[in-house]
Amino acid sequence: MAKYLVIVESPTKVKTIKKFLGSNYEVAASGGHVRDLPKSSLGFDPSDDYEPHYITIRGKGDVLAALRKDAKKVDKIYLATDPDREGEAIAWHLAAALKLSEKDIHRIQFNEITKTAVKNALAHPSGIDMDKVNAQQTRRMLDRMVGYGISPLLWEKVKRGLSAGRVQSAVLRMICDRENEIAAFVPEEYWTVEAQLLCAGSTRPVAFAPSGRKNAFTPQEAEAIINAAGSGSFVVENIKNSFREMKAPAPFTTSTMQQVATQRLGFSTSKTMRIAQQLYEGIELGNRGATGMITYLRTDSTRIADEAAQAASDYIKTNYGENYLRTDVAGSEKKQAVQDAHEAIRPTDMTLEPVKVKEFMNRDQFRLYTLIWNRFLASRMAPVKYAQTRVTVKCGEESFEASTSEAVFDGYRSVYADDDEKEKKNSQLLKVKKGDELALSEIKKEQHFTQPAPHFNEASLVKAMEELGIGRPSTYAPTISTLLARRYVTKEQKNLYVTDLGEAVNSIMVHSFPSIVDVSFTANLETLLDAVGEGKMEWKDIIRNFYPDLEESIKTARENLQKITIGDEVTDTVCEKCGRNMVVKYGPHGKFLACPGFPECKNVQPYIEKTGVSCPKCGKDVVAKITKRGRKYYGCIDNPKCDFMSWQIPKAENETKTENS
Repeated sequence: MAKYLVIVESPTKVKTIKKFLGSNYEVAASGGHVRDLPKSSLGFDPSDDYEPHYITIRGKGDVLAALRKDAKKVDKIYLATDPDREGEAIAWHLAAALKLSEKDIHRIQFNEITKTAVKNALAHPSGIDMDKVNAQQTRRMLDRMVGYGISPLLWEKVKRGLSAGRVQSAVLRMICDRENEIAAFVPEEYWTVEAQLLCAGSTRPVAFAPSGRKNAFTPQEAEAIINAAGSGSFVVENIKNSFREMKAPAPFTTSTMQQVATQRLGFSTSKTMRIAQQLYEGIELGNRGATGMITYLRTDSTRIADEAAQAASDYIKTNYGENYLRTDVAGSEKKQAVQDAHEAIRPTDMTLEPVKVKEFMNRDQFRLYTLIWNRFLASRMAPVKYAQTRVTVKCGEESFEASTSEAVFDGYRSVYADDDEKEKKNSQLLKVKKGDELALSEIKKEQHFTQPAPHFNEASLVKAMEELGIGRPSTYAPTISTLLARRYVTKEQKNLYVTDLGEAVNSIMVHSFPSIVDVSFTANLETLLDAVGEGKMEWKDIIRNFYPDLEESIKTARENLQKITIGDEVTDTVCEKCGRNMVVKYGPHGKFLACPGFPECKNVQPYIEKTGVSCPKCGKDVVAKITKRGRKYYGCIDNPKCDFMSWQIPKAENETKTENS
């Protein structure tokens, strides 16, 4: 009979951990939280100093009964929930539900599910960290106050099924503000100048730009530069050779993993976290059995354990050579809001190379694991070294310059290439000498227009949330998922767009609850929660200061806000089946047109955003389109028969006549 009971959160972990432990150990799962605030009420009484009231979560009665039965058969119980505030709170709730006395509580934590980590944790149990528990309680109660307080107001003033959230509403405002910024953006004209010069023995010209300044001019300035160059000779005036280094990126945090997985693998943030959870909990590796592949996936630290750093160094020496090994101390560059509770995300075992475990993983698991593996290995490798040459030529009163950059040592890029770090090769520049005369192929000016800030996508939104201190690693993906699920935001070509419903909800929040959607206020709350978790602040002080003001704001809003009716957007497209004007609907892949006669008429059509401008080539409608990279452009509705396209909204014919008159 087992003498010890280890309780984890996920059933998947049971199999992985059980193989590390002998017959003296029984491993069971709680399936996450077992107690929570009741759904039917606020869950605490302000008149009783906000003391929370917890009940067993529906459906967890049988789980607790089984755990109580197992607990009676053993001498010692280990609470092995996740190594974060949420996990600490679950351990606390388990201790209460199982009626464990303080001396019977043995809390263990491990950052990776490996034999060494689990055995070491069992050898060093501790009590429950009530500061972390209180930080989680505070967050849960603040979220409950906002959700239960404001959501019913939205049902009353807009429509049922809506929700407000402490982090969710602040992020919605960020997206709305970006959309407003884009809508209000006025493009500004600028011109660039480029001299296409032929080096000796080359038939392919090299582009030279005016030196010593930004290549952005008024048309008059651009023309003046071209005139100043005149028809004179372009003579090499100076050649500057130099070297630079590009250091390896840090290993993944939750935020950077989500961003890179979105950019390179096309994963949503929720998909990234789901697959990372599978890798963390364990993959069946044939005879080796269930094996935890990566360290804990919710972290904002880039710190690495000494043993892992040494294992990576040994791997690099063996497989790449000592010259590829990073020589400086690669410590964690801590930001102000970093909790640094555990390590960065890394492989648990350097011998488990991606190619060796590929057959045991599905495609998505393998792709994410490879990304994590390569990023970690690269973080321990030497910088990439570049040789740079900058050539300056003189013509008349003007100077022009061009440069070439080539990697002379690939360093970490031998395993992990940066998307934004590309060599700028103009090899013919390496052959020129001071005093050489370069032949002019063409000198020209070109018109451009400034572009607005891009729409948020999931990667850029997570980056902005992290930089502003909105939410924490565990909340990034759920927040975005909620905004999409509520139809406050829709995703088209990977970009996030606010819907009419999202704009209406944001308008109410900004008008009636400005502090809730204030980015600085929300970030400051996160800082206060960190202080509670570190034992530097009394948790109820936050609740006592927050709730009365919120309650008063809700009361005022209920009295003063008018009911908002949001109907479907009616278009001028007529349903060819029943004759009704079709309306705009939102689906998993963005907007589409649907017949308002549903369910009698189930006709649907693709959504086309017309500009009200005729195509200058064929006279048909110009519509808004999105490139594969998510950039908006304007093209003829009759594409591919008509190839008209423009990055700017083309002007209507009468506008052009007015300007020219």
